[in-house]
Amino acid sequence: MILYNVTVSIDESAEQEWLEWMRSKHIPDVIATGCFIEGRLSRIHAEEQGGMAYAVSYVAVSQEKFEEYQANHAPTLQREHTERYSGRFAAFRTMMTIVEEFKP
Repeated sequence: MILYNVTVSIDESAEQEWLEWMRSKHIPDVIATGCFIEGRLSRIHAEEQGGMAYAVSYVAVSQEKFEEYQANHAPTLQREHTERYSGRFAAFRTMMTIVEEFKP
């Protein structure tokens, strides 16, 4: 499985509106692509100069599903986010392979 993580630092003045938009629009749109089986929104507890930091994580069942997302969906969804919050956020993306899970 693939874990796709987007770390976002959002300006404090846009934080609440961004959170609502992420919950009601962006994350559901990403899940609706059919490329991911789950998503999570987490607040990062660290000092961020001029903003609040969040991790948005998605799980894909395969590298192929992740690549499908990157090729067919990511450009439009990322552009929508960038246009909406231009100048008020910074983001970096990380793709990881889940090697093993440990659950009680």
